[in-house]
Amino acid sequence: MSFSRGPKEPVQEVETNVWSCTSGDCQGWMRESFSFEEEPTCPLCDSSMEKEVRVIPEMKK
Repeated sequence: MSFSRGPKEPVQEVETNVWSCTSGDCQGWMRESFSFEEEPTCPLCDSSMEKEVRVIPEMKK
């Protein structure tokens, strides 16, 4: 028996402002729009974070 959800739509990738962890041992990052602080700390290792732009999948509202 086979289940099909039909053809999948290609995911649009867009340039997005993100916060990226400054620790070399951590790969943590978050979308800027998901941050509640003006200058957040990394939720994984508690290091400082810096702004950068990444090309990532667009989130539908």
